[in-house]
Amino acid sequence: MRLQKYLAESGIASRRKSEEYIRQGRIKVNGAVVNAMGCIIDETKDRVEFDGKPVCVERSKIYVLLNKPAGTISSAKDEKNRRTVTSLIGVEERIYPVGRLDYDTEGMLILTNDGEFSYEMTHPSHEMTKTYFAKVKGKVEKTDIDIFQKGMVIDGYKLAPAVMEIIKADNQLSEVRITIREGRNRQIRKMCDLIGHPVQYLSRIKIGNLNLGDLKTGKWRYLTEYEIRSLKELIKK
Repeated sequence: MRLQKYLAESGIASRRKSEEYIRQGRIKVNGAVVNAMGCIIDETKDRVEFDGKPVCVERSKIYVLLNKPAGTISSAKDEKNRRTVTSLIGVEERIYPVGRLDYDTEGMLILTNDGEFSYEMTHPSHEMTKTYFAKVKGKVEKTDIDIFQKGMVIDGYKLAPAVMEIIKADNQLSEVRITIREGRNRQIRKMCDLIGHPVQYLSRIKIGNLNLGDLKTGKWRYLTEYEIRSLKELIKK
């Protein structure tokens, strides 16, 4: 098994993040630092360490849905000692977020110790849709919707077409539903700034075919077997 896949399946981090740890020289195999990709290990014989601590594959897979509150970091730990999403969840297993939500954005966040699932869910080739509820300043018009549908240029990057639906709007504030296929840094906030409707409130309410439902802010639950299976089937398409 490739070392980065083994680390992901152990619950250390996603496969992509595990590759960063390898490059940083934080991984040892049989006592020797490995900092290059391509290392193959025998999980029944080789001893793997992360920051000097033994690593073993998590056999029990955990999948958690959190309604992330604003003011929390989408990480297992934070150098500035800010509140992290993992501190809100009471499970013994080490889990980590699948993707990210901005510090000041609320809503749906999946956490797991299944590295392969996390890797597939966030891989750009799968174009996993994400839907947000937003309150934006001013009255959103059809011309704004057309700009979203054509694909915008943000930070020199041409975004894929996005969908904006008006829930209600007046001259002071509009409530909209926005669906995107990417997850670039502060993407929705930058898109709304560009059309002159700064975001006042933002919450992610759907990922793929999984809905947030009535889960309260700051609360979490385990995903059902049906939800896990549905997401994995969606990934395979």
